[in-house]
Amino acid sequence: MEPIRTTHQGAVRGRLVADDVAAFLGIPFAAPPFGEARFRAPAPAVPWDGVREALSYGASMPRAPYAPPFDALIADEGPQGEDCLNLNIWTPHPAPGGGLPVMVWIHGGAFANGSGSASSYDGSAFARDGVVYVSINYRLGADGFLKLPDRPDNRGLLDQIAALEWVRDNIEAFGGDPGQVTVFGESAGAMSIGALLSLPRARGLFRRAILQSGAAHHFLRPSSADLITARLAEKLGIEASAEAFADVPLETLLRAQAELRGEIGARPDPALWGEAALNMMPFEPVLDDFALPAQDCGVEFLVGSNREEYRLFLVPTERLDVLSQDRLRLATAAYGLDPDKALPVYAERRPGAVPGELFDAVTTDWFYRIPALRIAEAVPNSYVYEFARRSPACDGQLGACHASELAYVFDRLDDPAYAPMIGPNPPRSLADAMHGAWVAFAKTGEPGWAPYDSEHRTTKVFDTVPSVERDLRGEERALWEGVR
Repeated sequence: MEPIRTTHQGAVRGRLVADDVAAFLGIPFAAPPFGEARFRAPAPAVPWDGVREALSYGASMPRAPYAPPFDALIADEGPQGEDCLNLNIWTPHPAPGGGLPVMVWIHGGAFANGSGSASSYDGSAFARDGVVYVSINYRLGADGFLKLPDRPDNRGLLDQIAALEWVRDNIEAFGGDPGQVTVFGESAGAMSIGALLSLPRARGLFRRAILQSGAAHHFLRPSSADLITARLAEKLGIEASAEAFADVPLETLLRAQAELRGEIGARPDPALWGEAALNMMPFEPVLDDFALPAQDCGVEFLVGSNREEYRLFLVPTERLDVLSQDRLRLATAAYGLDPDKALPVYAERRPGAVPGELFDAVTTDWFYRIPALRIAEAVPNSYVYEFARRSPACDGQLGACHASELAYVFDRLDDPAYAPMIGPNPPRSLADAMHGAWVAFAKTGEPGWAPYDSEHRTTKVFDTVPSVERDLRGEERALWEGVR
């Protein structure tokens, strides 16, 4: 019998997808953010009469596809449309009063791509293992993050908060405990969580957080965000106002957004782009500054990264073997390190490495690993992991790159969407270990290894044979002390 549950907006009908697991898809948590609502804070979803069918995914934010060659590696699935503020629920207890832990997924995609309505983020495995799982959609690109006069900043983050508030108010009807919410995300999703920690309205909406390959130090200061807005308006031949951007046909706006990122990559000048000149993301949270979470922030953390994150951006584009020593030195200096001191340390562990391989190591630390460690250092009893399984894809060159852990976290090794990234014969035991750790953390606050501290710096390494390491690559970590 198809389960029916009642939310504050109205009743929804889901469907059984496995023994004791039900899915409720495409439930609106806010009104469509277009028309008069364009570029404004999310408004409450309109209530409905009767029973709303929640049997298929709702739309996610309209967006341009990933540019080649990344479109062949990273699936960007799901329907798109204006009614894009919705969420999906998988639950093993589709009735009130279950008291189960809840996990809320915030997808990545450089704040311009991605969708919570994708098979790759199906929550069946989490529900199978006793968790109520929720995936959300939020505004992306200019609609979500472009700084505009007389409009709220960070509309995409406000969408995420609205979704978490909906979970707080409604998840008990689906068997979840609103006091046991773990929010988790990857890349821009993890960076979003880092930004949410600085927003007062988000406090108390989640008890635990898992940040995968993204932490909290990547954002745009208002002055830098103004540069992005001005350049996008110039490209479109309009004034930099919400009304003018709203009048641009959506396809034209999306195309201009994609072109803007290409311009930054071609000429990464901080005078033109501010912080975006280093991270190549024109759309991201706008903050005056960022402070690490306080020791008593009330959130428990599991944070980490992949060993060779930046290979995703070097191998498919055939830049790994041609990147120059000068480019390596310039980037190292831009990240705040002395190339003459730092590069020999990185090279010592990698005999015969070409500049592109050292560039991957340094950039992976700057963009992903060190920000994760900063959170673990700031909040006692945090847990740290590293994903190290090298994918055989791209003739084995892709390595343990960005996003290559997702199939294991979601225990979806058979999903065709992941096949180009993880390659053939992915180890089932690794999915069992990694997915199991995520579930254990959501249930108990302990993933199964010792927390990180300044003495031992314990890190769980998820490889074909998982291990626990102390002060992993400590000589490289030490180079970043005092570097912000």
